[in-house]
Amino acid sequence: MTNVSLSSPLPVLCVGAIHYDTLAHGSEVYCPETSTPAKLTAKPGGVATNIARTLVRLDIPTGLAGAIGADGAGASLSKQLTADGIELYTLERAGFSTGQYIAFHNPDGSLAAASVDDRVLSEAPADAFDSIFEALSASLKTGLWFTDANLPDELLKSVTDQAPEGSLIANAVSNAKASRLLPFLSKLHCLMLNRGEALAMTGKTPETSSEDLLRDLQRRGARRVVLTNGKSDVLVLNEEAITAHETLATQIVDVTGAGDALTAGTIAGLSRGYPLSDAVPLGLRAAAITLKSTGALAEGLSWDALATLDEI
Repeated sequence: MTNVSLSSPLPVLCVGAIHYDTLAHGSEVYCPETSTPAKLTAKPGGVATNIARTLVRLDIPTGLAGAIGADGAGASLSKQLTADGIELYTLERAGFSTGQYIAFHNPDGSLAAASVDDRVLSEAPADAFDSIFEALSASLKTGLWFTDANLPDELLKSVTDQAPEGSLIANAVSNAKASRLLPFLSKLHCLMLNRGEALAMTGKTPETSSEDLLRDLQRRGARRVVLTNGKSDVLVLNEEAITAHETLATQIVDVTGAGDALTAGTIAGLSRGYPLSDAVPLGLRAAAITLKSTGALAEGLSWDALATLDEI
């Protein structure tokens, strides 16, 4: 790994989902049409929120912009996220509930099922964040920006138009939402997604190789792409070159947030001046630490944990 670290990391603005995660960890494998004994926990969630909270843990100055409901959940989230050290910018939408996500995990940590209610954001108008962009601190206006594909099409366009040129990193979120990013690929500094999302974006068959998926995304305008595929190597397209990065073996307690941790760790590296090829291994370390913990934010996650060569 190249030994590069800016004395003052670039600040990062995260734009996207802010909601509560309810995580159910079953004491036995989930089966349809019956109840399953489980331990339930509730924590802040949403891709942009998970990444913002992780970046703060990694000592990156971080802002978070998103929509919440005019309700107790929104007020509680705002208080907690501000206490986390995030520079928070929220649009409070009357008549909408703050977003919620619920996930059901089997005893081995695998995801049995999940659902999300994100209408507070998915039904937001194109100009919803205009006042937020005007209110941003000067440092956030010129730092790195991140957006998730939870935003509706017109709001995504607004974010890409407002982001500093060459600064925008995006996460595809899910197979259903990934294609929202297609019109903006050429404007992204980096696209981060998994193989299923890449198939959804390209329309290719499941037999298509991951390398061919990257080349297809490149032809559509992407210049840098980080492509994950479960425990298989993470492939990185950086302009013309494709490199492979081995995932780290670790105990899996909960898969929630591992992909977000990969994104956040990579962004933290970019913020500190690492090239993409050296930033991705930092993301892989963040993902491995997160897999060992319950929920999207691992207690043991820190910049020192990523930047050292200690065992995960």
